[in-house]
Amino acid sequence: MNKREAHELFVTCMTDHKADFYRLAFSYVKNQQDALDIVQESIKKALVSMEGVKELQSIKSWFYKIVVRTAIDFLRKQKRLTVADHQTIDFLSSGKEDDYEDLDLQNALDALPIQYKTILILRFFEDLKLEEIAEIAEENISTVKTRLYRGLKLLRIEIAKEDLL
Repeated sequence: MNKREAHELFVTCMTDHKADFYRLAFSYVKNQQDALDIVQESIKKALVSMEGVKELQSIKSWFYKIVVRTAIDFLRKQKRLTVADHQTIDFLSSGKEDDYEDLDLQNALDALPIQYKTILILRFFEDLKLEEIAEIAEENISTVKTRLYRGLKLLRIEIAKEDLL
């Protein structure tokens, strides 16, 4: 496959899965503009390093990996500051009843160490297989399974803490 065909395949993947990539970035930063910036930066990184893709059939997993790393880098740079977008601020200040049903789940996920949060998001929110997650996380499958079960255990503990508050 030549460079032009690889580029077309990449563009097709971006078009077909743009909502998935945005949702993944948003799950890390909880801010629309930052999530869009992460996806944009990830696309730049992907275009620069596209020659490094060994199997063009795995472009989606390869790009997930780039989005995850870019989001984690962004969080490190921001030193875990929580930033709310204008819609969230307007909603919270309007006094309307919160209709977001999974706020406890989101808070509990945010409290987890990043390696567990990443595995849980990719497995349950992005519905990826363990093999795909292992490729994205660059870990062996047994490490991914261990982190998945440990992450679920930690998540249960965090949700129980939320219930007590």
